Amino acid sequence: MLNNEDKAYIAGFLDGDGCIMAQLVFRKDYIYGYQIRTSIVFYQKSINKKILSWLKGKLKYGYIRDRKDGMTEYTIVGHKEVRETLQLLYQHLHLKKVLAVRVVHLIDSCPKNMSPKELIRLSKLVDETAKFTYSKKRTNTSETVKNFLKNINLFPVETDV
Repeated sequence: MLNNEDKAYIAGFLDGDGCIMAQLVFRKDYIYGYQIRTSIVFYQKSINKKILSWLKGKLKYGYIRDRKDGMTEYTIVGHKEVRETLQLLYQHLHLKKVLAVRVVHLIDSCPKNMSPKELIRLSKLVDETAKFTYSKKRTNTSETVKNFLKNINLFPVETDV
């Protein structure tokens, strides 16, 4: 169990050297072609990797990987894991508090059985969260999902989601 001081420290770390993301990931094995992935990533120079190991020990989820550019990432992926982590840190977040609320709302909006209409609706929520990040490489958007569904003749007749 984390004490309040640890929660505040980790939330500050996330605000400064971390990222909360919702992404649309193309997957050949998915019936509607896209997965909604949520994740939290903490970044640090590899010489400071020890702090990321400490974070992982405290939060219990995720994995650590060394990048080729001298950076190391501690990543938590998955709706359940991301939701629990954001709820744990929420009261101590400052810069990423609104984004955390939106990502938790997105997670809570994901149905067990996805339909094309639901995927488009959720894709728009992913687009909304992207406004809070600094991604330069984002290519999958709700429009990408709509076009994919049109091409495989699964675009919903009702599009006012």
